[in-house]
Amino acid sequence: MNCMGKNAAVEYANALFVADQADLILLKRADGDSQAVVGALSASHIVHAYADIHDVIWHVNTESPVDLIMIDVAEPASEDLELCRTLRKIPALRDIPIVFLTEPGGVQYVEFGASADMLDMIEKSLSPALLLARVANHVSHGRVLRMLVSQNDALDHRVSERTTELAQRNLELQTALRQLAKTQDATIIAFSSLAETRDNETGRHLRRTQNYVRELALKLRENPQYAPQLDDETIDLIYKSAPLHDIGKVAIPDHILLKKGTLDAAEFEIMKTHVEHGFSVILSAEAKLGEYNSFLHVAREIAYGHHEKWDGSGYPNGLSGSDIPLPARLMALADVYDALISKRVYKPQMSHSLAVNIIAKGRGSHFDPAIVDAFMKIHSSFAKIADDLVDSPIE
Repeated sequence: MNCMGKNAAVEYANALFVADQADLILLKRADGDSQAVVGALSASHIVHAYADIHDVIWHVNTESPVDLIMIDVAEPASEDLELCRTLRKIPALRDIPIVFLTEPGGVQYVEFGASADMLDMIEKSLSPALLLARVANHVSHGRVLRMLVSQNDALDHRVSERTTELAQRNLELQTALRQLAKTQDATIIAFSSLAETRDNETGRHLRRTQNYVRELALKLRENPQYAPQLDDETIDLIYKSAPLHDIGKVAIPDHILLKKGTLDAAEFEIMKTHVEHGFSVILSAEAKLGEYNSFLHVAREIAYGHHEKWDGSGYPNGLSGSDIPLPARLMALADVYDALISKRVYKPQMSHSLAVNIIAKGRGSHFDPAIVDAFMKIHSSFAKIADDLVDSPIE
């Protein structure tokens, strides 16, 4: 955006050419005669002459704006510089030019005056034309400076207002995103429950495995080998996508899914296809989305790979070791633990300690050794999650 618009450009041009009267203050500090200066300047400008700085301060605080302050001195001394500094401390004079009027030869003190932010030294002996030209130059530049300061203050104000507005919108956006995240989580659980509700004994399985996986991932992150793969965002993705791990069960026939006895070989082969169905469902969702989605990607890895085993004896692809995606390896342990400690139509509930022993024995065969090691350090938290989210008798 162009900070100097048409109106500002006109103001700038007008400020450079002092066509109207300027308000000047003359503070007499010397015994010399300054009547000639006053006379020359009064022909074009308004000159307010004072002998005391307090009168000057009163004027700038009560009267019309001032364009230039002239201090009449013989030879500038330290007290003159202190007076100049005093004037500079007055807010109304912050951007008003201050010059010294000196006797001939006074210009040699320019550097001396600069230390007090005194703009220039003008010899009183100059011809009226030169005197007017020098004064007009300082007045015009002072006006330009004040115009720019005013525009800058206005811009700062606009930026401040805009920043406040953006902060408010950002707050509203964050609130909306949090609400959207809650809605998304609820939708995921509801969608995932389509598979779970067909077996009324596993109603809280989704919530439990979600929490198992998060606790396990947080502990595994303490292992330097796994820390780079488990930042907060990744752990959150694993947590949120975990409920979709068995979504493929919607395609398994009831007589197999709900069978109270042990599945025969043919039935088990059909049951194993739930991972492929889950993979296809999530892949279809990704295709419809038309772009990469990290949530669906992790969900697909979990759904397709959580029955793979570390030694390569799992399904559907017989992957082994680190070829199995890490989210799927985490879910493998969480899913097995919950299956062991939960009552099913085909088996009784197992104790936590016995489930821990079985998982420990699966280290390096069924499960990633590092994940088992992490589990062994926090298995008590698994027990607490199971107690907090225990299946109710009606589920």
